Formats: sequence, structure tokens, C-alpha cells
Amino acid sequence: MNPKELQSFLDFKAQQYESVAFIAHDPIQIPHQFSKKRDVEVAAFLSATIAWGNRVSILKSARKMMDLMDDCPYDFVLNHQKKDFKRFKGFVHRTFNEQDLIYFISALKNIYINYGGLERLFSSSKINLQERIHRFKKTFFELDHLQRTQKHVSDPQKGSAAKRINMFLRWMVRSGEKGVDFGIWKDVSTSELSLPLDVHTGNVARKLGLLKRKQNDAKALFELDTKLRKFDRKDPVKYDFALFGLGAFEKF
Repeated sequence: MNPKELQSFLDFKAQQYESVAFIAHDPIQIPHQFSKKRDVEVAAFLSATIAWGNRVSILKSARKMMDLMDDCPYDFVLNHQKKDFKRFKGFVHRTFNEQDLIYFISALKNIYINYGGLERLFSSSKINLQERIHRFKKTFFELDHLQRTQKHVSDPQKGSAAKRINMFLRWMVRSGEKGVDFGIWKDVSTSELSLPLDVHTGNVARKLGLLKRKQNDAKALFELDTKLRKFDRKDPVKYDFALFGLGAFEKF
């Protein structure tokens, strides 16, 4: 396909897969259980954090986290006491365990009380969004913590494609008009977003000639972002639906 044909094909596939039906098997269904902005944010951030591995397992673990917070994630983050952490004993999703979850809840409380919330930390016109992720990680881990917990927030400046946090940002920023993403953050532009690069999107992108680099890392993300921005400068990450759908559902 020439570039125009490829763009038309991806536009069609993006439109096909960005629908309410997409939610049924995706971690985004967890924050869709809530209506208040900050409940959505907390549920989305925690669900995106554990979004690797088997999808059934991801959904089970994410639902468990919400249940442990009495299905009031923001209220729990803001008002929990140390004694409440006993309920997390035995929680584990792959390498994310109860100690990691306890720290994440503590760090989120710090961010909402002392920094005005998650959105404010990602809102800046002076540096690009991937640099903001790097700064966010530094702020997130400013409290005392186990060193191992840091691996659960990726850092683009250390070569990571930061798939899970880029996915979280897509959920928060892109329009909720089609019923999938939320569009509840107004101070970050869709034009700034980067694709949540994973095995499915990376493999499809290579087959379509959009990506040459073999590793799914920060350099690959930059390469792919650059190509997708040529197709749609204002909303390049809509193509996540096309690439993921082709890989996960059509075995392209």
C-alpha cells in the first residue's frame, strides 16, 4: 500500500475498533464502572499499572483492587488509615504485590493532597509528554519506598516505551464521544499523546512498514509516533485501536 492507501486503511480500522464493544475485554472497563472524575482517574491508573499478561487475569486483579477499596477508589486513597492496609494481605498480580499496591495508594494520596492531582502533574506546555512522564515518576516515588516498586512505573528517559502509562494517558485525554476513552483531562492535548506500544501494535506496525526497529522501546515509539503523526497530527493515538485490533482480533 502507498501512504495514502495505508492511512485510509488505518482510518477505517480505527473507526471499526473504537466502539463500546471494545470495552468488554479491555482493562478500560474497570474505570468505566465509575462516574466521578477522580474515581475514574484512580481506577484507571491502578488498572493500567497491572495491564500486562493475560487479559482475564488483568481484569480479575483490577476488579479485586477496586473491591479491596470498597469500590470507592478516590475516597479510599484520600482517607485510608494504615490499619486499612491489612486488607491487601496476599494481593498479587504477577510481580505487583501487596507492598507495591500499598505504596501506590500512599503515593496517590500524596499527589492529590500536595500536587493538586494526577492531571496537574501531566499538564505542562514547556516540555513534551514523555519528559513529563519522567518527571511524574520522580514525584511519584518521592516517599520512602522499596526499590523494587519503581519498576511498575516506566521511564521513557531510560529507554522504555512506557506502554501502560501511555495507555492511561490515552484513556484520560482522548474524547469520550465514542464511549471508549474518557476525555476528562482538558489540559493535555491529544496531539501530545504517544501510542501504547506493545507486542500486538509493534508487530502489526512492522508488517505495515510503519516501524523498522525490532525492540519495543522508546526509540521504536518515537519512530512509530513520527509516522502516525503524519496521518493525523491532532489525534495520532486513535491508530492504537487499528493496530491493536488488527493484531489481537484479526491476527494480522
